[in-house]
Amino acid sequence: MTAGAPHVLDNPALASLTGPHAHFAEKRGRVLRYPVDVSPWLALPETPDAGDWADLAALAGPGAEVPLTAYAGRLPEGWEITFHVEGVQLVDDGLTTAPDPEAVRLGPDDVPEILDLIERTRPGPFLPRTIEMGTYLGIRRDGALVAMAGERLHPPGWTEISAVCTDAAVRGQGLATRLVLAVAHGIRERGETPFLHTGAKNTSAIRLYESLGFRLRRTTAFLAARVPERLPEAVS
Repeated sequence: MTAGAPHVLDNPALASLTGPHAHFAEKRGRVLRYPVDVSPWLALPETPDAGDWADLAALAGPGAEVPLTAYAGRLPEGWEITFHVEGVQLVDDGLTTAPDPEAVRLGPDDVPEILDLIERTRPGPFLPRTIEMGTYLGIRRDGALVAMAGERLHPPGWTEISAVCTDAAVRGQGLATRLVLAVAHGIRERGETPFLHTGAKNTSAIRLYESLGFRLRRTTAFLAARVPERLPEAVS
């Protein structure tokens, strides 16, 4: 990689939607997104111009709220920031991964129970078809799903670990750690490298991930903005 060249993890949604997740991509001009029932992630080009913003507005629709994770530039006139949380991106730097004998692979039939666990634990967005983005593992107790973790963004050579959550009734038993290491094991088995995102203020999670062998790669931001009610005309 030449000096100054962008890394695939600097714009992981773009790298995913033009790489291993290209089959999901909905595209207008240079703007790509996942289907709205798969993931809220979308991808702008590295330096979006007025035509790109017009295409995003047309793709999302007037008044829609769109995620702009990691975008650090200025918004066009009429766009309004609706959500802004500082975040961090961590990468595998010596994980000791291992499959977990209690973990089961989750599939489409498990989605209602997954959505219920997500609603109770709030690890981040999980939609009806998010399960299609990669492998999701769960642990059940007395038949009930109590912990899970899985794969989300998939830039070439990398896979993001996401949806790490544990029911309050079983926290403190190390289930999330076991699932993170099990998901990471599957990623490593494919010859890829795990990475993940979390909130910058989630210091307990960051300490845990660093103790497992992740290291901080970069700071980022989780942003969302509202599309103007009056759409700009797309540039042909």
